[in-house]
Amino acid sequence: MTSPTLTRPELTAVDRCDRCGAAAQVRAVLSSGGELLFCGHHAHEHEAKLKELAAEIQK
Repeated sequence: MTSPTLTRPELTAVDRCDRCGAAAQVRAVLSSGGELLFCGHHAHEHEAKLKELAAEIQK
């Protein structure tokens, strides 16, 4: 019997920034289990708030 993995898939060219629609470069995993995808620009813009929310940042 295999156990399910808890890792999220790598970002691909299909993944888009939730803010502007550009190619996603960063995934922010929220403590609630949700996730947000950001381009580099918006990841940098929202980085302080994401850290405040204890989001896990995956590049």
